Amino acid sequence: MSETTVERSIGQAFRNGLFRKCPECGVGKVFNGYIKVKHSCDHCGLELHHQRADDAPPYFTMLIVLHFVISGLLAVEQTYSPATWIQLTIWLPVSFVSALWLLPRVKGALIGIQWARRMHGFGNDFT
Repeated sequence: MSETTVERSIGQAFRNGLFRKCPECGVGKVFNGYIKVKHSCDHCGLELHHQRADDAPPYFTMLIVLHFVISGLLAVEQTYSPATWIQLTIWLPVSFVSALWLLPRVKGALIGIQWARRMHGFGNDFT
């Protein structure tokens, strides 16, 4: 069976990415530091430099964070009607911390999806 016919699990690659692990082996780390992608996996040697996450991770991170922050803000406003400074005191830090926590996980998941779908050089076709 050739490399291109072996099925790659999108779900497992997505989960590995959420945990910031190599999409192939699930052991090695994907990042050097916060969100700088390693050239290759330390454990299995998978080349990771092919990835092209580009602007998608910040976009999806903002989409996710703003959905629950705006929902929470509106729920608190409808229920308690606090002063604006109280809303800002609550929701600005929540937004900031949530986005910082979520960004590397979203980027790892997107890299995992690219690997599972054989995109951007992960399929050994280099097209």
